[in-house]
Amino acid sequence: MVVSNNPTVLIFDSGVGGLSVYKEVAALLPHVNYIYIFDNQAYPYGELEQGVLIERVHKCIDSVMEEYHVDLVVIACNTASTIVLPSLRSSLSIPVVGVVPAIKPASGLSSQAVGLIATPATVTRQYTHDLIKDFSNDKDVRLVGSTKLVDYAEAKLREMPLDKEILASELSSLVGKIDVAVLGCTHFPLIKQEIQQVLGESVTLIDSGEAIARRVKSLIEDKGRESENKKKHPIFATAPTWKPESLNRTLSYLGFEDVMLREIPHF
Repeated sequence: MVVSNNPTVLIFDSGVGGLSVYKEVAALLPHVNYIYIFDNQAYPYGELEQGVLIERVHKCIDSVMEEYHVDLVVIACNTASTIVLPSLRSSLSIPVVGVVPAIKPASGLSSQAVGLIATPATVTRQYTHDLIKDFSNDKDVRLVGSTKLVDYAEAKLREMPLDKEILASELSSLVGKIDVAVLGCTHFPLIKQEIQQVLGESVTLIDSGEAIARRVKSLIEDKGRESENKKKHPIFATAPTWKPESLNRTLSYLGFEDVMLREIPHF
């Protein structure tokens, strides 16, 4: 248990999808200081070799911890969580919380079939199939791997108009076939309303955000109080962002400063 006055939580993702996790954690722990870093230089993570991914995540985390005191790290990326958690936990002396698709709770709720909407890398990874085997062996699980939906969520945060036909096309194999859908990428809760419209109101959507928030709360005891002049949270990118003005407007609403560049060398 980390006990601190206004502790600091570092949230990491390859993109801005981890902001969906931030929102859930901040709702439970509003007085905590947050730092967000996303490795957009190497996005998407599903296309990286495992060794490269591990080294990049370590370098991103280390670059922040060299400057800031951090009490807990959240890896808000399914791909990174399934690969890098063991090495991070062995190298850091603070808690590290990861994210996995919410297959288990979805299977408990479903009476028909479960849809898993994730990135292509998550859908094909053995870790995901082991989750299905362990927790949903008695249910039909339909898998959809989509990079377009990740881009769709990134665009929404930049105030861009969204093509509903693309969304409907990406999810067409699930329509009318499932009663529970797992949002297996942290980007997807950002477009939860749009996904709900396509799948229908009778489909229950589940993600891991609330579970991560509860886990973080169990590891941190916040004895601080919210300052009247609470500063905005710092957020870093490893490469220049696209449509930065639009993105920064959204980030400001979420309590963040404008994105700052923190380059991580290629290797």
